Amino acid sequence: MIVDPVQALATATFELAKATSSVSPIPTVVPSLPEYQTVTETGTRTLWVVMVLMVIASIVFSGMSWNVPISRRLYHVITTIIVVTAGISYFAMATGHGIAYNHVVERESHKHVPDTTHDIYRQVFWARYVDWSITTPLLLLDLCLLAGMNGGNILIALVADIIMILTGLFAAFGSEGTPQKWGWYAIACIAYLVVIWQLAYHGRATAMAKGGKVGKFFGAIGGFTLVIWTIYPIIWGIADGSRHMSVDEEIIAYAVLDILAKPIFGAWLLFTHMSMPETNVEIGGFWSQGLSGEGAIRVGDDDEGA
Repeated sequence: MIVDPVQALATATFELAKATSSVSPIPTVVPSLPEYQTVTETGTRTLWVVMVLMVIASIVFSGMSWNVPISRRLYHVITTIIVVTAGISYFAMATGHGIAYNHVVERESHKHVPDTTHDIYRQVFWARYVDWSITTPLLLLDLCLLAGMNGGNILIALVADIIMILTGLFAAFGSEGTPQKWGWYAIACIAYLVVIWQLAYHGRATAMAKGGKVGKFFGAIGGFTLVIWTIYPIIWGIADGSRHMSVDEEIIAYAVLDILAKPIFGAWLLFTHMSMPETNVEIGGFWSQGLSGEGAIRVGDDDEGA
């Protein structure tokens, strides 16, 4: 049998290299496709359901206001504005408006190859923050009026609340891997503590001074509100903050909280207010009577007296 010397040499060289080589195969890096965390049909359906509930609450609260004199409709007007605003916000989100994407880059380290990155685009419903920036100060105003707090403490509570909402929005669009995102979140939490202090300390003291019934009612509805509001930043940290919750789960969680904090809160406040005269806030003057003709300057008066 004749052996080809070239082939024999090549075979021997290959076997020797295989026997003596200790270098493992070089790993390859496959670039990952961007990940989009968006709402699905479940989340969209939830948004529509909450919008309908807010509309129903708006109709009910508006109807209740017709049964009381205009001088005592302050709670009704404020509470109706709250659910109307929430209904508009949920309509915007359900129809695909009021939404933007936050771009997050996750970096992964490897031993033998360069670091790789993974792009994540998560939907942020900024319409929700617009809603909160209007409705949460009004909710606070309801509680402050119920307690009978002074104007200075009311103003501090409302400003702290607005700061809390706006810094939460900034945190939702904050850059990943920098102190920026969680710095804004920390400021929002500090502002929330100011709100709690105003309600729990000043609000409770003035409510108790108005009488036992008002004090007990304020303690119940105020405690209910603070518990609900405390869950909001927890959901934010799990959802927008660390992205351990899907967009649909985030929508459902906020939907439950919004229903409790707005229609349920409003119904509780208004029905109790109707049966408890001690909670009345009498407002006259321009609120109930408008601008009177007294002191008005009429054209031609000066000419007639000349």
